[in-house]
Amino acid sequence: MDMESALSTRFAALADPTRRAILARLAEGEATVSELRKPFPISQPAISKHLRVLEQAGLIETGQDRQTRPRRLKAGALRDAAAWLGRIDALWSGRLDRLDEFLTRQTEE
Repeated sequence: MDMESALSTRFAALADPTRRAILARLAEGEATVSELRKPFPISQPAISKHLRVLEQAGLIETGQDRQTRPRRLKAGALRDAAAWLGRIDALWSGRLDRLDEFLTRQTEE
């Protein structure tokens, strides 16, 4: 999957508040499906679907324990998305700084 497709898939996965909450929980450490389901008023199959979306987006992975199949954040999974957002932020921050300087000069004149 090319970088553009990977970013689109990751941002689509991050668009859902339940998936973001799952990622926030996994930031604290790995967890089983039943542990991840506890705070949500949705079924186990619905949680499993969210987990599949997150795994397909490359944001999480399944642990080695075949009994419990714990999920965990994938190392560096958000790095590409954060780098992309950082570039956009820098671009707009620079533009807004230049606009602020221009408006300040206009006010002073």
